[in-house]
Amino acid sequence: MGFKCGIVGLPNVGKSTLFNALTQTAAAQAANYPFCTIEPNVGDVAVPDPRLETLAAIAKSAEIIPTRITFVDIAGLVKGASKGEGLGNQFLANIREVDAIAHVLRCFEDDDITHVEGKIDPVSDAETVETELMLADLESLEKRIAPLEKKAKSGEKEARQQLALMMKAVTLLRDGKPARLAQLLPEERAPYAQLAMLTEKPVLYVCNVEEGSAATGNRYSEAVAAMAKRQGAGVVTISARIEEEVAQLPESERADFLASLDLVEPGLNRLIRAGYELLGLLTFFTAGPKEARAWTVTKGARAPAAAGVIHTDFEHGFIRAETIAYEDYVAGNGEAGARDAGKFRLEGKDYVVQDGDVMHFRFSG
Repeated sequence: MGFKCGIVGLPNVGKSTLFNALTQTAAAQAANYPFCTIEPNVGDVAVPDPRLETLAAIAKSAEIIPTRITFVDIAGLVKGASKGEGLGNQFLANIREVDAIAHVLRCFEDDDITHVEGKIDPVSDAETVETELMLADLESLEKRIAPLEKKAKSGEKEARQQLALMMKAVTLLRDGKPARLAQLLPEERAPYAQLAMLTEKPVLYVCNVEEGSAATGNRYSEAVAAMAKRQGAGVVTISARIEEEVAQLPESERADFLASLDLVEPGLNRLIRAGYELLGLLTFFTAGPKEARAWTVTKGARAPAAAGVIHTDFEHGFIRAETIAYEDYVAGNGEAGARDAGKFRLEGKDYVVQDGDVMHFRFSG
C-alpha cells in the first residue's frame, strides 16, 4: 500500500512542473496561464529506499520491486472555488479522492511568471486555498445536518453519533479552523474520516523556491515553515525547476548535478519521506532469490494486516511471521547469518510491524 497525494495550490505556483519532475513525464502541461491543468493527471512513482538495493544484493534477488506512491496533479484553485469559480467544483471533487494534500506554495520571484494575486505571499496563498476548502466543507456539512437532526430527534442512535461528529467539524469551520484540528476519541477517527471533508486531510506544504535557494530556503519558505509549525503541518523546500532538470538527466549524472547545488538527494526523496511521516506509514520488506520487494503499511499495523498487503489469503490464513530486523539481516549477511546470531524471530498475530522488518509469512491455504 502506498498513498495518493494530491498536488494543489493557486495557478502558476509550479504544481505541474513539480508533477512532471516527480513522475518523470510531461503528462501535465506546464504553461504560464491559469487552468492549464484541466483534468487531474495521475502518476505512479517508485518510493526510493536504499535499503532495498542492499537487501537485493545480499539475497541475490533477480528483481527489485519498490513500493509506489501516486501523485495527482490537481488544477489551480482560486478565490471563489467553493462557489464554483474557475473550475472550482471539479477541483474540489478531485481533492476529496486523495489521502493527503501536498500544497505547493510559490516562494520565488520571477517577473516572467504571472502570479494570480499579483504579489508573492505564500502564507496568504495558503490561507486563500484553505479558506476555499473550509467554505466547501461547511456548505457540504450544513446541507447534511438538517435531515440528520430529524433522525436524531426520532431516536436514531447512529444519526445522533454522526450529528455529534459533524458538529465538531462545523464548530471548527465556523471559527475559521480546518476540520483536521478536531479533538477525537480513537473510535471516532474512522467515522470522522468518512465524512469526506477536504480540510480533514493532512497537509504537507511544499515551498517551491528558486534554484539558488534549494539547499537553504529563503525568507518566503521561512515564513511558511513558521506557519506549518503553528499548525502542526509538514513542510518541505524544493525547487521544482531543479527537480525537473534532475528527472531529465541520466541516473549516472544526477549525484554530481545535485552536489553542485549543495543537495544530497532529489527533493522527491524528501517529499515522500515527509508524506510517509504525515500519514503514519512505514515500510517492511520481503527478500529472496526471485525478488526483493518493499511494502507499505500504517504504523501500528499487526503482522496479519501486513500479510494481507501481499495477498488477502495470507491474512485470512495467517499462522506466523518469520521476522528479522533490517539491521540484523544486513549484519548477518542474510537470513542464515541472522539465525546463527539469534536474530531470527517467529511472531504471532499480535506482533506490531516495525519499519525495516524483513518478513516471510506462513499461512494455511
